[in-house]
Amino acid sequence: MNLFMPKQAFFEKDTLAYPLGQKLHQTMTANNIPIKILGPGNRIGNYFGNTSFEKYIEAKKSLVVGVRKNLKLTTCKPSADWEFPLASSCPGGCQYCYLQTHLGKRPFVKVYVNIDEILNKIKTIADENVPQITSFEAASTSDPLASEHLTGSLAQTITFFGTLTHGRMRVVSKFNNIDSLLNLPHNQHTRFRFSLNTPKIIKELEYNTPQLPARIKAASQMAQAGYPLGFIIAPLFIYSDYQTDYRQLFETLAQTLEPIPADLTFELITHRFTKAAKNVILERFPDTPLELDETKRGRKYGKYGLVKYIYPKEEYQELRETISSLVSTFFPQATISYFT
Repeated sequence: MNLFMPKQAFFEKDTLAYPLGQKLHQTMTANNIPIKILGPGNRIGNYFGNTSFEKYIEAKKSLVVGVRKNLKLTTCKPSADWEFPLASSCPGGCQYCYLQTHLGKRPFVKVYVNIDEILNKIKTIADENVPQITSFEAASTSDPLASEHLTGSLAQTITFFGTLTHGRMRVVSKFNNIDSLLNLPHNQHTRFRFSLNTPKIIKELEYNTPQLPARIKAASQMAQAGYPLGFIIAPLFIYSDYQTDYRQLFETLAQTLEPIPADLTFELITHRFTKAAKNVILERFPDTPLELDETKRGRKYGKYGLVKYIYPKEEYQELRETISSLVSTFFPQATISYFT
């Protein structure tokens, strides 16, 4: 698939004082991308169409260049100790994505230019936790690989983590433009995971993302380059013939992944949704094939009493046993980091 190039770009005024901001401005200019410099408050306004779907699609085609002012990191269990942002959102249009509600009316692709400040914060936290190893997740609010060809921020961050004795990075992606990452001095301090699902789910719900073979090929290249490798299979869905489809997914992965690392990891996450997420998804995708019927789900209470609708206990247990068995059958040397 084609690399992301925005239809329009918005720059916070302060970004032009940073080398990356200047670089992105030059790139947009060279590609004849309309540019708007934002005024006080960095309000973008209504540039994204009329209907909810139009606004969503147009925002996904737009780039916002900003300065990350809040450098405070938050915890990121069970993925890592902390999470940090290189960007937010991505050009992919996965209908189930939790960022549908997390980003609300701001689904545009946003990248940050003050990377050095973010990395300095990471080093401070890692140093304070010595002699323990501290892990950091780079993809909680975005898929940073999707905009890497424009920013180079992920390569800079991988190189940075390669120098940290007590810091490790984790990043996950559905995208496959990994050529610029293959020869970096990563020092095996970055575990790169690829998000996979069945061809049915990719086709129906993961709009504007690479297909399964492209993701597996990219994973093989990263493993060949010496990166610790993992896969996130998420969300795991229960539907007619899901057991057959997921078995085929694992068969395909086992047959085409080369090499298969000894320390391969799997992170397994079942589908869940909130009432707010359902409302946003149905507003943007009224014909979505997602099953969002609360009466068919159990309930899980999160922070502040937030209700998440999860698969009922018996269905969840059957799904867990199915997927766990597939991991042990096709990748007996692998570790399941968590199953939620």
